[in-house]
Amino acid sequence: MPNYKKSAAIYGPYYFCYKIGLYLNYTAKMKDNLIAHINKFVKLDEQATMLVCENVSLVEVKKKQFILQPDEVCRTNYFVSKGCMRLYFINRSGQEQITQFGIENWWITDYCSFETGKPSYYYIQAIEDSELISLNKKTMEDLLLKVPKMERYFRIIFQKVHTASMRRFEYFRDQTDEERYRQFVSMFPGFVQRIPQYMLASYLGFTPQFLSKIRGKKSGSRKSP
Repeated sequence: MPNYKKSAAIYGPYYFCYKIGLYLNYTAKMKDNLIAHINKFVKLDEQATMLVCENVSLVEVKKKQFILQPDEVCRTNYFVSKGCMRLYFINRSGQEQITQFGIENWWITDYCSFETGKPSYYYIQAIEDSELISLNKKTMEDLLLKVPKMERYFRIIFQKVHTASMRRFEYFRDQTDEERYRQFVSMFPGFVQRIPQYMLASYLGFTPQFLSKIRGKKSGSRKSP
């Protein structure tokens, strides 16, 4: 019979070191994703990179898990290293209204609650198992003082968020539901395959039934000679 106690005594420390090594590689890869994204807009030197990595935290969330719910104050901004998230509220009709998706290399938060410190009206939920890098407000403010280039980085990110929001408003104003759907699919073909159709319909502002009708029309046109 094998001596399990002896084996554990011999291999235990090596196994522990192996697991620690895997974890460190995993966390380093997640932080590398963030640093690579930052360096697309501003160039960080080694010291600044180290400060950023020291001030962020890693969060793993399972599919359907919430990281924010209504009446909670949103104190954290999240960078999506892997996976897919959504930001939504419940409208007067009791329906979910999605206002933002967050996929790889996107930031997601309730900016209103984050900036004002007031309770949120929103949910932030994982659509897929996701790996996030979190940065709370106090730490973020300290980091901006220590690494001035990060202020420029976040200014660019906020401008992109605002531009995307304004463009979405223009699509609602100027396009039909079908035009809005077809443009979204042409811009994000891979993303459309990752999310449930009812969520896509919610984001684009129409019912799942209408989306099915549009998709059916497209399928029918492909079958026509």
